[in-house]
Amino acid sequence: QVQLVESGGGTVQPGGSLSLSCAGSGNIFRTYTMGWYRHAPGKQRELVAVVTSGGSTNYADSVKGRFTISRDNAKPTVYLQMNSLKPEDTAVYYCNAEIKSTVQATVVDYWGQGTQVTVSS
Repeated sequence: QVQLVESGGGTVQPGGSLSLSCAGSGNIFRTYTMGWYRHAPGKQRELVAVVTSGGSTNYADSVKGRFTISRDNAKPTVYLQMNSLKPEDTAVYYCNAEIKSTVQATVVDYWGQGTQVTVSS
């Protein structure tokens, strides 16, 4: 079994910072693109940031310059450093990873359980 376990999140005042991490475990043979998505009440789930296995990154326009995605391929773990947080960043954040396990021939999309980020004064 492959699992993605998230940690971090919580409540912070506007302008503050939070860090999220997401660790993969189980029968992982190789991890490809990893990323973070978020789902706010009344809105559709949206991409926040992704990072390829080669280190290329892509960010939503709304978070560029404020959020930084990174990864450790050896673990494998993906991180999201969030600075200058705004109330509109409030959402449940989900990590995602394209993983080929040792027991499947195909690459499968896996999701974390989600972690709440609340930005409020």
